[in-house]
Amino acid sequence: MDVIELLPRLHLLRFPVGQAYLWRDDEALTLIDAGTVGSGRTIADALTRLGHAPGDLRRIVLTHFHEDHVGGAGELAALTGAEVLAHRLDAPFVRGELPGPPPRFEEWELPVHAEAVKHLPEGTPVPPAAVTGLSDGDVLDFGGGTRVIHVPGHTDGSIALFLPEERVVFTGDTVAASPVDGSVIPGVFNLDREQLLRSLGRLADLDAEVACFGHGAPVVGRAATALHGLAAAV
Repeated sequence: MDVIELLPRLHLLRFPVGQAYLWRDDEALTLIDAGTVGSGRTIADALTRLGHAPGDLRRIVLTHFHEDHVGGAGELAALTGAEVLAHRLDAPFVRGELPGPPPRFEEWELPVHAEAVKHLPEGTPVPPAAVTGLSDGDVLDFGGGTRVIHVPGHTDGSIALFLPEERVVFTGDTVAASPVDGSVIPGVFNLDREQLLRSLGRLADLDAEVACFGHGAPVVGRAATALHGLAAAV
């Protein structure tokens, strides 16, 4: 796992498949997404290397239920005592109560997905002991007041997180950066692509300077311009 500083209070944690983000408010930490199965201990060790105690991690906010985003959540919550949060529509899948619905793949996505699956670690994620359900418009106590934005399409319970004071948005898999040229693109492997494109429009309306994606390099500077351009092009 690579640990990359994006801003003084924001680090990118990059895994072989997918990524997570660590936000710091003084000594209180928030993690957005939790990597693949087995990532819990790796993330906890990274916190230590950054000078934090495991208990400094107060919450793990999951943008959606897919395994490359929630695989480490249960293990990490058990190690740190952090609260796990997800949208109420995806929470049953995160808790392991139900299997989540599979994406409706477009034809060209099938070989891309098959290649990505090869890089996922083996094993079954340990579900968190508890998951707090979130709804659109909720405000979370980090980053000066972080707004939960329901952005269905990738999954029914996908969320983005917007920090108005910091002008940072975490898009989950509603938006990505292309592995080919780094351009900003709509997320792939969706439950409902048309719905995802409508959700993308909500994110384009935000006054974001930094956009952090579930896959691909973040946009650090003029993120709103990049998101507006994408929304206009699709």
